[in-house]
Amino acid sequence: MSSASPTPPWSVQRLPRADGRVFLVTGGNAGIGYFVAEQLSATGATVVLGSRNPAKAEAATASIRARVAGARVRAVRLDLAGLSSLRTAVEALGVDRLDAVVHNAGVALDDPPRKETGDGHELMFGTNHLGHFALTRWLMPLLSAAPAARVVTMGSFAAKSERLDLDDLQSRQDYRPKRTYGRSKLAQMYFGVELDRRLRAAGSTVASVVVHPGGALDSLTPSRPPVHVRTTGARLSAAPAALLVQGKHAGAWPAVRAVLDPAVRGGQLWGPRVFGLRGEPRREPVWNHLADPVPAARLWDASRDLTGVDPGGVR
Repeated sequence: MSSASPTPPWSVQRLPRADGRVFLVTGGNAGIGYFVAEQLSATGATVVLGSRNPAKAEAATASIRARVAGARVRAVRLDLAGLSSLRTAVEALGVDRLDAVVHNAGVALDDPPRKETGDGHELMFGTNHLGHFALTRWLMPLLSAAPAARVVTMGSFAAKSERLDLDDLQSRQDYRPKRTYGRSKLAQMYFGVELDRRLRAAGSTVASVVVHPGGALDSLTPSRPPVHVRTTGARLSAAPAALLVQGKHAGAWPAVRAVLDPAVRGGQLWGPRVFGLRGEPRREPVWNHLADPVPAARLWDASRDLTGVDPGGVR
């Protein structure tokens, strides 16, 4: 009598095949998003890079094709800061279903002054959170057409120490770039958790998973010219930091696992194994403040009012 062979333990070095599946990675032209796209491309899936910069997207697709034999990778123009353009961007995907989207793209401003999108939203909150919130609305028919699609939201370890000011989501009264960035990432993570609650309540086959990359530094990231070039000096100076944090190629691992691992479930949080900062991906408890459904629901309602859409009509 034969028995089914046990499922091998998850390894970032031996990713399962995903031939025939289609994945979208927002911000897939640079940083962590690039490495998510590169790693997913090695599984045989079709990977679409969402990018607002066609030249950078072209460089990224060329880099992936040079490293991954037979890579099925292409790009679509996607500007999360322009809400009215998102429906057209989704139509440009030219697919009849989508097996996963990785909500990775984002902007971070290091210095004042406060900036706004063309829709009048604070730039980081408007791009990082509201853009992905609205994009999900237009992607939901494609996600629902797949047998078991996933929405994977890339949060940030910086959000662990932040709390939302629901009366000042746009940082009009008190704008501090690093804090506003952290709160925009926390808003994204709240969205990912709340989306899964609503998907489950609606009986949807789509699952929503939240991930974070831990500590991911450019100086610890392998070169992918011209997408990313690491100098010898940067590599040497960053060597001590490698005891605590990692490069962006490793920061991509939780998102890649959330897309590919059939054991991952909606509503979960995944991050690096070692202190949440480095190492192979593991499931971790949802942070206490992130698990609170009250601010999540209030943020959802505010986001719906600000964007004029509701992701898939899921309520």
